[in-house]
Amino acid sequence: MKAARGFTLIEVMTALLVLSLLALMSYRGLGAVLDAREHVKLETDKWRHVAAFFSRFERDVELAAPRPVRTPDGVAPAWLGTPPASAAATLEFSRFASADGVDTARRIGYRLNDKHEIELWLWPGLDVAPDARPARYPVLAGVKTFELQYLNPALVWVNTWPSAPTDQPIPRAVRLRIVLSTNEEIVRVFVLQS
Repeated sequence: MKAARGFTLIEVMTALLVLSLLALMSYRGLGAVLDAREHVKLETDKWRHVAAFFSRFERDVELAAPRPVRTPDGVAPAWLGTPPASAAATLEFSRFASADGVDTARRIGYRLNDKHEIELWLWPGLDVAPDARPARYPVLAGVKTFELQYLNPALVWVNTWPSAPTDQPIPRAVRLRIVLSTNEEIVRVFVLQS
């Protein structure tokens, strides 16, 4: 009778060791792929929100109207850019209705709040009633810095608008600089219809 030949204990243990090493490497590789995928998804979402904010801001400033508004305190300028340290909106302006008819002419504003979000302020109409408060909507989160500058008729960038009594109702352009909480800095310039 011939003896049946099989694997020795050392051969079986070596095969199990090789298979366990392959499984461990596969698991770590899959973990790295999943981590990279999650990172790419978060970055994509962040930049999609930034692009949506800039698109909204561009549409709003393109519709800027040179119309002053009546307020309980008197008349406010058509375009009012205040320093970021104040409690009021950093930027507040009158805006025409869009051509597609989905929104109305109204007073709007942009401001960085305490939660590091840029807020959109929407008043019910152009003229501000005594008790009217703007509706506030966060439009971009994770912002450390929100700075605006305005191009005056002498082609000089200024930090407030109106900067002089002889200024036009709205500036020639607005420069927007934001710094995200992840330290990316973005600067955009928007030309206005003046």
